[in-house]
Amino acid sequence: MKAEFKNAWGYQGDNMNLPVLNLEAAIPFYVSVMGFRIVSRSEAPHRSVVLGRDDIQIGLAENGGDATQDGCAFEVNSAEAAIAEMNENGFEKKISEFDIEKKDDTSWKVFYVIAPDGLCYWFGERQTEKGTEDESGDEAGRG
Repeated sequence: MKAEFKNAWGYQGDNMNLPVLNLEAAIPFYVSVMGFRIVSRSEAPHRSVVLGRDDIQIGLAENGGDATQDGCAFEVNSAEAAIAEMNENGFEKKISEFDIEKKDDTSWKVFYVIAPDGLCYWFGERQTEKGTEDESGDEAGRG
């Protein structure tokens, strides 16, 4: 099953201006491992590329920023499918274990990836909240 990327949020508030030191060296990871396609390129005000996948886009730019201090959060339909797809595409770096994180009122099944360019990516799958009923249909704790 191929993962679907549903949303993207830049850690610094801008998923369209993620800093990389060398754009040409960074692009292959996003295309071959993460499954993005090149949407457009620009040379001004600095070298940059817009990458797209499903209904989202991100931008990489040689803008002088520090990649180790930036990255992006991706909402995906399946954390397992996302990690399996990257492994099938030759991802060789260690991928963090799955964890459950709560943000606002939503629980997410998540993992993190550090790209070769130093950018950090959070992949999260929304979790449905489990009810408080036991198997008999009574609320837990009531007899």
